[in-house]
Amino acid sequence: MNGYLNESSFMMVEEGFTTRDLENLLLELCQTSDQQAFFVADLGDIVKKHLRFLKALPRVKPYFPVKCNSSRGVIQLLAELGAGFACANKTEIAEVQSIGVLADKIFYSSPCKQVAHIKYAASCGVQLMTFDNEVELGKVARSHPHARMLLGIAADSSPSAHPSMMFGATLKSCRHLLESAKEQAVEIVGISFHLGSRSLEPQVFAQAVAEAQLAFDMGAELGYRMHLLDIGGGFPGTEDARAQFEERAAMINSALDTYFPKGCGVEIIARPGRYYVTSAFTFAASITAKEEVPVEQLGSDGRWDHGAGPPACLWPPEPLPTPPGEDSGSKESLKPCPDHHSCSSSLWGPPGHVEDRIADGVELPDLQDGDWLIFQDMGAYTIATSSLLGGCPQPQVTYAMSRLAWKAVQLFQGKPPPGDDDRESACTPLSCGWEMVESLCVTPVFAPAGII
Repeated sequence: MNGYLNESSFMMVEEGFTTRDLENLLLELCQTSDQQAFFVADLGDIVKKHLRFLKALPRVKPYFPVKCNSSRGVIQLLAELGAGFACANKTEIAEVQSIGVLADKIFYSSPCKQVAHIKYAASCGVQLMTFDNEVELGKVARSHPHARMLLGIAADSSPSAHPSMMFGATLKSCRHLLESAKEQAVEIVGISFHLGSRSLEPQVFAQAVAEAQLAFDMGAELGYRMHLLDIGGGFPGTEDARAQFEERAAMINSALDTYFPKGCGVEIIARPGRYYVTSAFTFAASITAKEEVPVEQLGSDGRWDHGAGPPACLWPPEPLPTPPGEDSGSKESLKPCPDHHSCSSSLWGPPGHVEDRIADGVELPDLQDGDWLIFQDMGAYTIATSSLLGGCPQPQVTYAMSRLAWKAVQLFQGKPPPGDDDRESACTPLSCGWEMVESLCVTPVFAPAGII
C-alpha cells in the first residue's frame, strides 16, 4: 500500500453496506447532540467507480478535481489508488501535498491563476499547468520558469458556445499563442479542453479531439514535442447513469483511436469529478427553524414568496420490531415518513438569505424543529469551507468501506491482504479488482425522495 489510507481512516463494514447498517449509523449520528448536519461516505463506491473507469478507459489517467470534493478521506483513497489531482489554487495544492502526494501527480488546472499561487506552485515543484491567453502565459513565464504548460482550447463551435462565456483559445489563435510561448521560452507539452456535459454528444467530443490534433500539429511545426492531451471532465456520477458512462467511454475510445492512436506517444488524462463522488455521499441535516406562511402570502404558483424561513425535516423515527434477545426499548431505527398530510414547503440553508434557498414547492409532512432530512447523491460540490456557510461549522464526514472493497484496494496495489492463499496471491491484482467490482458494497440505500 502507498500509505495514504489505512483501516483507522474509515469504519469497516464486514458484510458491505446494507439498509440496516446505514439505519443504525444514521440513528447514532442523528442522536449525537452536537451534530446538526453530517455526511456519510461510502468509500467502497469510489473504489468501484475507479476500477470501472480504468477498465472502460484503459488509455486515460484520471486526475480528480479537488474543488469537486476536498474531503480528506476522498483525497487519501484516490491517492492510494494512484490517481492524480487537478488543483484550482494554492489551498488545494497544499491540501493534496499535506497527505504526501508528489508534485508530479498534481495538475494546476485553473485557466486563471494568481501570481502568488503560481509562485507557490513553483516552490512546491508543481509544474503542469494550463493557459489560454497571452496574459496568463506572461504571468507563468515570469513566475515559473520550469512550468510545463498545456494550451487550453475551446474546441466547441456549437451555436450555444459563445466565445465570451467560456475558457479556451480558439483554434485560429493557437498558432499565435504557441509562437508567443516560444519567444518567452515557455515549454508547451500538450493540449487541454473541457466540454463538461456537452462532451456527452459524440460529434462534439470527436470534433474537440480532432481540433486538439490540429493544435498538436501546429506545435510540432514550431518545434514543440507535445505528448499530453487533457480531455477534461463531464462524466456522469450517479449509479442510474452507468449505461451513459459506458456509452461515453466507447465514444472516447473511438475518437482517441482515430486521432491519437495507441503508440503515437501521446498520454491521455481526464478530470472526472462528479463521476467519482456523487453517489458515494449522503447528507443528513436537521431542522433548526420553521415558519408557517399564511395561504394568502403564497405566490401565484403556490410557492413561497421572499422571506419565508426553512420548514421542517423528517418525521421522528419509529421503533423497529425487537429482535430476539434484545431489550425492546434499547434501539429505534430511522424509517420513511408515514402517510401524513403534506404541505408545500420551501427549504433553506443555514444563513437564510435569498441565495440560500435550496428548493421550493416541495411536498413535506408537517415536520418540526429537530427532525431530519436525508439527501442522496451529495458528493459533488457540497464540501464547502466554513466561511461559505455563514459561520456554521463544516459538517462532519463519517467514512465507511466494506472489507471486500478494502481488499480490492489492496489487490489493486499488488499486495494481497494477509492470509490470502497462494492462488489468490498469484493472480493479476488489477484483474482481481475488476472481478470484484460488481460485488463491492452497494450504493447507500436511504429513504426515497430524501426523506426518512
